[in-house]
Amino acid sequence: MLNVAAYCRVSTDKSDQKNSFEGQKTYFESYINAHKDWKLTNIYADEGITGTSTKKRKEFNSMIADAKSGKINMIITKEVSRFARNTVDTLQYTRELKAAGVSVFFINDNINTMDNDGELRLTIMASIAQEESRKTSERVKWGQKRRMEQGVVFGRNILGYHLKNGALTVNEEEAELVRHIFHKYLEGKGLHIIARELQAEGHKTKNGNSEWTNKAIRTILQNEKYVGDLLQKKTITPDFLTHAKKYNNGEEEMVYIKDHHEPIIDRETFDFVQAEFKRKSEVYKNDNSKHSNRYAFSGKLKCACCGRRYIAHFRKRGNGSTRKIWYCYNSVKNGLEHEVNGEMIGCNNKAVGNELLEDAVIKALNDVSFDREAIIKKLTKIINEVVQSHAPTQYNFTKAEQAVKKLEEKKLKNIDAYYDDKISEQDFKMLSEKYQAEIDTLNKEIEEEGKKLSVSEDKGDLLQTITDTVTTLANFKEFDESVTREVLEQIMIYSKAKIDVYLRGLNGTQNFFSHSGYILDNKYRYL
Repeated sequence: MLNVAAYCRVSTDKSDQKNSFEGQKTYFESYINAHKDWKLTNIYADEGITGTSTKKRKEFNSMIADAKSGKINMIITKEVSRFARNTVDTLQYTRELKAAGVSVFFINDNINTMDNDGELRLTIMASIAQEESRKTSERVKWGQKRRMEQGVVFGRNILGYHLKNGALTVNEEEAELVRHIFHKYLEGKGLHIIARELQAEGHKTKNGNSEWTNKAIRTILQNEKYVGDLLQKKTITPDFLTHAKKYNNGEEEMVYIKDHHEPIIDRETFDFVQAEFKRKSEVYKNDNSKHSNRYAFSGKLKCACCGRRYIAHFRKRGNGSTRKIWYCYNSVKNGLEHEVNGEMIGCNNKAVGNELLEDAVIKALNDVSFDREAIIKKLTKIINEVVQSHAPTQYNFTKAEQAVKKLEEKKLKNIDAYYDDKISEQDFKMLSEKYQAEIDTLNKEIEEEGKKLSVSEDKGDLLQTITDTVTTLANFKEFDESVTREVLEQIMIYSKAKIDVYLRGLNGTQNFFSHSGYILDNKYRYL
């Protein structure tokens, strides 16, 4: 009596997968019961899993394990393509089973692996099945690309959109969160800070997770779908056998459709964010300073009417350049002040241009009462003391250079002694290292003393340059991002004409207050 098992698999392209699965089970039960010397042990079945790889076929792998452990004498399956469409897998497993005394019988192909010509016929049929699988994969990919070009969306739901029947529609509740994330970035906040704030605010990801990551924020900020465009084939499946996905780095042509669906973020803002990512990437390569990627006004603008923060938006001028404008977040989110269910929401405060805020800071800095001349003299004195402290000693360059020359001569003599067999290899290496270490030390001394001498000789020009720079900064004639980041505490915006600027004190504790007054000029009236 043979212990016989059956293996069946229902392909993903079956329209009535469940019925096909039950039908195959019934077929195998009848087929095995029709043989008096066969005993049905089990029917192993994988539903809707591709045959090109066995890695994800749980039932298949379980069957192989049972066969090797002696529970099965024969495995039957309808055809080679049901068993595996990968020639290598087919031959590998049938050989392993044959070595364990287990035969595989392919009913439709009439192949028994125990027959003399079984493996040859199996190889031919497996190769045909694999080629058919390749052709099917190519046809599917070709069809998908044509549908992509027609605007059909492939993939999964993303935050802010519903995906149904290949079409994207805005999910307004989630869209508000997307805008919230973009606004935070426009304030100059980094990915880590945004992720931390979203988690603290209780927002959930698309998958319902409360934990946000830098990668998730970056993916949202760089996703072209939020500006209404559609880019598909970002990932590809180059190997139809493994079905492993990889990023498309130019191996296949992508499909890009502009203005494909309703946007959540306006194009000017989206383009600015992408430009900022590029700028920050360049800054990071050349300058890892702490504040190099933050705006001077980030997180420091507050609406005096409703208490909410101001956020940046970007608008294109007629000449194609971009200008930064700051809006009250409450006004952006809820519109003008109005009543909803007995509660007042929204804000009537106006937007202000970035140029106006820069002028307000310059005016505030110049209105602060302190002795600029005293500051300039004090800073210049400190810098002068530092320069003087680097004045060179009476270093004898000639003596040091002669010492280096003598050591070089000793190195050459050491080499001659080694080749003349006057010293051992061990002594040769020891002396060579000793002489080279002394040479390196002397050369370093000569270089450092040379720098000190150069600073001393250029001291006059250097001090004048430093004094000029300090004077310019102390007089605050032009807006400076780095200075503003250090001295600005907060700006309260009452209107475009009334702005209060709070500055940090020079001693780090005192707050100076400056009322900017009516500083508006006609050139700032852009609304």
